[in-house]
Amino acid sequence: MNAYGDPQNARARARVPGPSAASGPDEQRPAPDAYRRPSGSASVGSASVGSASVGSASVGGRASVGSASVGSAAPGRASVGAASVGGRASVPPPTSGGGSAGVGGGGGGKRPRTKADKKYRRANILTAAAAVLVIMIGAGIVGGTYFFDDVELPTPKAEDQMNVVLNAKGQTLAKLGKPRVNVPYQNISDTMAHAVAAAEDKNFYTHNGIDMKGIARAAWNNFTGGDKQGASTITQQYARHVADLKDISYSRKLREAVIARKLESKYTKPEIMGLYLNYIDLGEGRLGAEAAANGYYNVSIVQKGSGGRKEINAYQAAAIASIIKQPYPTATHKGYDPNINPTDAKIRWEYTMRNMYDMGWITKDVYDKRVWPQPLPNKASATCKTCADGKPVGMILRHVTYELNQLGINSDAQERGGLTITTTIDPVIQKAAEEAGSRKSDESPLHGRPATYQAAVIGIDPDTGEVLGYYGGDDPTGTDYAGYMDGDGNGVIENGGGQSPASSFKIYTATTALANNYSFKTTWDGTKTRANGKKISNAGADDSLCDGKIKFCDLETATVRSYNFPFYWIADQLGSEKVLATAKKAGIRYIWTNSTDKHPQGERIDLEKASPETLHNNFSSEVGFGQFRVVPLEHATGVATIVAQGVRHQTHFIKSIKAVDQATGKTKSLTTVTKEGTKVFDAQQMSDLTGVLKRIPEHAKHTLANGRDAIAKSGSWELNSTNSSANGDAWFVGGIPQLAATVWVGGKKNRVPLTEESGKKMFGSGTPASIWKKFLDTVAEKKDWEKASFPDRIPGGDDSRGNGQTPPPDPVQDNSGVCNGALSILCQNQDNGGGPGNNTGNTGGGNGGNGGNGGNGGTGGNGGNGG
Repeated sequence: MNAYGDPQNARARARVPGPSAASGPDEQRPAPDAYRRPSGSASVGSASVGSASVGSASVGGRASVGSASVGSAAPGRASVGAASVGGRASVPPPTSGGGSAGVGGGGGGKRPRTKADKKYRRANILTAAAAVLVIMIGAGIVGGTYFFDDVELPTPKAEDQMNVVLNAKGQTLAKLGKPRVNVPYQNISDTMAHAVAAAEDKNFYTHNGIDMKGIARAAWNNFTGGDKQGASTITQQYARHVADLKDISYSRKLREAVIARKLESKYTKPEIMGLYLNYIDLGEGRLGAEAAANGYYNVSIVQKGSGGRKEINAYQAAAIASIIKQPYPTATHKGYDPNINPTDAKIRWEYTMRNMYDMGWITKDVYDKRVWPQPLPNKASATCKTCADGKPVGMILRHVTYELNQLGINSDAQERGGLTITTTIDPVIQKAAEEAGSRKSDESPLHGRPATYQAAVIGIDPDTGEVLGYYGGDDPTGTDYAGYMDGDGNGVIENGGGQSPASSFKIYTATTALANNYSFKTTWDGTKTRANGKKISNAGADDSLCDGKIKFCDLETATVRSYNFPFYWIADQLGSEKVLATAKKAGIRYIWTNSTDKHPQGERIDLEKASPETLHNNFSSEVGFGQFRVVPLEHATGVATIVAQGVRHQTHFIKSIKAVDQATGKTKSLTTVTKEGTKVFDAQQMSDLTGVLKRIPEHAKHTLANGRDAIAKSGSWELNSTNSSANGDAWFVGGIPQLAATVWVGGKKNRVPLTEESGKKMFGSGTPASIWKKFLDTVAEKKDWEKASFPDRIPGGDDSRGNGQTPPPDPVQDNSGVCNGALSILCQNQDNGGGPGNNTGNTGGGNGGNGGNGGNGGTGGNGGNGG
């Protein structure tokens, strides 16, 4: 038997003051009377912890060992292992058998245990346990102090929350990120704070962060086999969250309590309540009290309301606070979401309301007149008529994400949320773009056309660069046909992006010519072949092209009728790199080369980084009439630069970004995108160009309503190099002084042959021009814009820069026979010798749809169509 259990071992006997107990047999113990005291008892080894008395032994009567009181629950005073001191010593009888003899009695060997032995044994065990507990408690006091100082206080930080995206009118387009709206504690309604305290922790404003009675009650319940309980104050609940303490084991509970105490020592009660209200989950995916108030009752927890919502009232606040106990259903209870379990939600609401009244947070009148606040249905509360989810306008969110990255608001900052992003999208212009461009719209010229047809419609404010309307497809998660923007915020896709702009690209070639002193009166020879002997095709027309002036066709006529040959020769004379430099100034950044074995979809070239040598080596003179693919949105930027008379603005979708400063509770502006532009082209030369482009809407039979002043340029590109009978891309670009409009029509996913409803080949002056007109007419009418005009034309440049042949002299008319005859009266005051006539020719008219075809595009290229 071990030393502590052996009744003969001296350490098994009760220790009392005085001489040490003998180590010999019982017969050698001192007489009991030597230890008696006249009255009272000596308390040995008593330890007091809180209200618990552990291990008290009394001498002079019966020794009581192991009396313990836990918390406020007293299980009773247990008297264990009583030893009578001061009476006759009881000595067990000797055992039989051999061995050493004890003093005063029989032989050696073990003797059987008696009841007294068992009492001694129990007393010894409990005494030892009490001693160990005392030691542990003492160490706990020392260790607890160290633990309190050693536990690091996690720094509370703003919870991840939603970013709200608005259109230019302040209507919500999207809510991105976690469904939470943080509210600075200074702005939180007392009504909401008091309701939460009433529901979860009504002594919140008076305790020091820890509920000792609750902890004891939970510990007793857990120790006796009940369910594990948290028994946490609001501060402890937040401490668990901020320290990520998911387990409610005792060690974690201790750490939670320590952090709670530290939180209370560093932060005020309103700050802690604010942190708590912003983090809690209140069911239906609503994180934080503000999201819950918005969703359940369309109100706000902000004092005096926010975002057009009223401040929450006591009945609504109590209903929301009551959800905290269990926001979601489980297998055993349906929770307290009022939309899921209204019966229990109302019971819990009554409890919360009663506590609010008892604590003096609401008046008796408010309490007596309480009425259950019926929440909004979950589905109805989430409805947003202006939101972009599943709608074409959702495509702009890709551009918003990209621009946030460009502005230095990285993915981490976006995930933290709390941003209010106001976009440039005008709801009137956006609707007009969608109605004009989507084949799903009854108003669109594409309505009823093949499902393989796709359009892009882009409207940009030429004075600011703001994108006011943007249609790039019906599926916001599909291909962005207007911008070819990826969905990750990285920018324009590298492979498979862009479309051939065809003759619409000639606005940059013409601008390059004007900048190099070419005049619109320069003449060009349409019969001249390339260096390799190949002819520059113009839709199969013969030498009757340009009203029979094919060998000396002027640049203005060629621009209006969209002939290709002058633009090929301008690029050939000046170099393709100069045309591309102009396009870059206007707004084009990316352009793709022809396909090669190494780059089957063409190689994307960044004009901002490419050297003139790289451009010259990769792009042939066909660049002059738009062979090489570009991004429609970037082309729209260039068009806006021309409409703005040579002032380039940074095209953008974000108007402003704001966030709430959690430290001050005030809204601050993170950035406002500049509207300032840069003059990139000469104003006089732009007036000359727009003076020519103003003739095209009428030529294409798509003048705007009420004779509104507009400029335009058409373009179409063949389906492939082996099929010149069909076009795969068709454009109509231009605009009015208030709005630059760019329209592209092509194939969805893959390039397809484009035809009109009549079955004829589609040109830019056909369906794309109809979409363009529909878009601008609708916007001008809905916005009630005045009829603005472009600047008066100022022609310039050198007329001799072209390669056209010298035109033959005008024929001399001989009127001598007439004047000498009976009709001589008609020739009065005339020179009968017959001077040269005044034949100015016809530079107008024609059908843009029958414009010229481009060249074969060089190696791997396709011929282009003018109209």
